Amino acid sequence: MKIKITLLSICFFLIAGTSFAQKKTTPKSIISKNIGIKKYHDGEELRRMQKGQLLDLYVERIEVLANILPYIAFATKPGITMSTLGIPNSNENRKALDNQIENTTNYVENTIEFQKVILPYSDTGNLVSAVLFYEDIMKSIHSYDEYN
Repeated sequence: MKIKITLLSICFFLIAGTSFAQKKTTPKSIISKNIGIKKYHDGEELRRMQKGQLLDLYVERIEVLANILPYIAFATKPGITMSTLGIPNSNENRKALDNQIENTTNYVENTIEFQKVILPYSDTGNLVSAVLFYEDIMKSIHSYDEYN
């Protein structure tokens, strides 16, 4: 009787250990929830800002666009996962998405580093125009669903 209890206990622990050891693969969001523009501005408001504030807005918009534009065929808003779109949540697809996210992160970091060095030499008027242009692109992305 004691052998049966011991053997049953060992089997229970092996099964429990195996089930807890398996990796949980929850679907990853295609567009990060941290990506977005806090506020849209008009031309007059931007013209009243100091150059440093404009530089920050410009860089923020570059970051948002770099993280959204490659995915507009799938999603335009954060929170959409591969599973939501019917894409299998396979190891290969997750790895491809992870690689893409890593590449995008590296690109954005390098671009921001470059912009912080070079962008201060730009004309304030051109910065205002660029921020407005990027905001128009973002507004167009929000209305993308109208084209479907």
